Amino acid sequence: MAIFDIRLPKSIAKALNLPQSDPRRQQLKVLKKLLKTARFTQFGQQYKFDEILFSKQPGKRFQQLVPTYNYSKIYSDWWYKTKEGTPDVCWPGVIKFFALSSGTSDAASKYLPITKDLIRSNTITSVRQLMSLTRYENIKRSALGKGWLMLGGSTQLQKGPTYYAGDLSGIQQKNIPFWFMGLGLYKPGKKIAREKDWSKKLNEIVENAPNWDIGFIVGVPAWLQLCMEKIIERYNLKTIHDIWPNLSFYVHGGVAMEPYKRGFEKLLGKPLQYIETYLASEGFLAYQNRQHAKGMHLAINNNIFFEFVPFDDENFDSEGNMVDEPETFMLHEIEENRDYAILISTNAGAWRYAIGDTVKLVDKEKSEVIITGRTKHFLSLVGEHLSVDNMNKAIEMVSEELKISIPEFTVAGVPYGTFFAHEWFIATDDKVDAIQLAEMLDAKLKLLNDDYEVERKHALKNISARVLPEEVFLAFMKSKGKEGGQHKFPRVVKGKMLEEWKRFLENRNAAK
Repeated sequence: MAIFDIRLPKSIAKALNLPQSDPRRQQLKVLKKLLKTARFTQFGQQYKFDEILFSKQPGKRFQQLVPTYNYSKIYSDWWYKTKEGTPDVCWPGVIKFFALSSGTSDAASKYLPITKDLIRSNTITSVRQLMSLTRYENIKRSALGKGWLMLGGSTQLQKGPTYYAGDLSGIQQKNIPFWFMGLGLYKPGKKIAREKDWSKKLNEIVENAPNWDIGFIVGVPAWLQLCMEKIIERYNLKTIHDIWPNLSFYVHGGVAMEPYKRGFEKLLGKPLQYIETYLASEGFLAYQNRQHAKGMHLAINNNIFFEFVPFDDENFDSEGNMVDEPETFMLHEIEENRDYAILISTNAGAWRYAIGDTVKLVDKEKSEVIITGRTKHFLSLVGEHLSVDNMNKAIEMVSEELKISIPEFTVAGVPYGTFFAHEWFIATDDKVDAIQLAEMLDAKLKLLNDDYEVERKHALKNISARVLPEEVFLAFMKSKGKEGGQHKFPRVVKGKMLEEWKRFLENRNAAK
């Protein structure tokens, strides 16, 4: 069935046709809607939502009266009540779903409230992105109505006293709209999606692969690549297109795609259209809505109010922690090509909440951003200010020059005598000299980052690289209970996780 034949429920169709206006007006409209809905909650009463609504400048008044939050603060002050089943805390009603998210570095799981309102908003943004594909040129339009293979978390959620908890991908898939299910587009289907054991789920997908006509694949690159490799091996294929000839689109997010493309394209019989999304556990924040876009369009008129904090030494300490009263801006106030930490207020009861990501506005007119990293996933031991974006670009440049695939990597800052060094751990199954690799990465980073180049002459005394098979990275994630689904390897390892990673590598070497 072609996408043009899809008939959407009136409520969603109406939402998809919201009138367009400037970002400031759209965002203020969203803020007022959120405040109006939550004004009788405990949070709304304490922070005088009614007063904000009647003020002449609700955006500024909101920033004056409501404090900023990270997870620890908002959970200890508010969200623990919602987890206990108390209604009307930060959002009307009882919260029935919680997304479990530990990010990529924290050991303890975070419980992020997920409301039906948020699920509906995520669905609307998903459909908007789907509809935007009809404007793409030189694509196989018949693929638009084919199956979507969504490689996410289990839809079999953990049952708490008053709630269910699990990966957002599992919660979202469990609440897939009836009209999408009715069209038969959703794969691997409800039965396989419930499977908690990643290995069993993968095997079932491999066994069912010949029965599906897949046009889209959705998920984290490392796990999707593994899935396609197993399908190709199982059926003795040359490429994945031998079994799914209509596969045309890859919807990805969470990690930069460039380091994976070389390995991915070895499995393909023809090019894919890569479509980037920004679907965090807290909400669907942005998506690529036009072909060849530099960034992703922020979902500025769908129940998310955005604020931005300059990612600099005045607003963040050396560990990436935001100060208590940071300088904050609305979308229309920020500058292009500058790093900002992102704050969101949503229809799940997140208020001025720092999700931990940094973004850069690359097209002000179109409200398009790129993700540049995490506030705590950067290296600045001596002022080198090395972002994940810098690292991704350096890896991309080096892998292209050496004609190798580097699907995973991570970096640690370590002592080096009385100074410091960067230790890179590189995943590749291709042959490469580790010393040459480190020298090339060092050279590329000097080109990409002036601060890095300066500090390499002073306190940042050494750069080293350790080359490992890709399966080592996947095995470590499995050992942490983060196998498959939406789990991503951190680009920077620090503290406890660095200790665990090095211990894992030592034990692996000892077992040989």
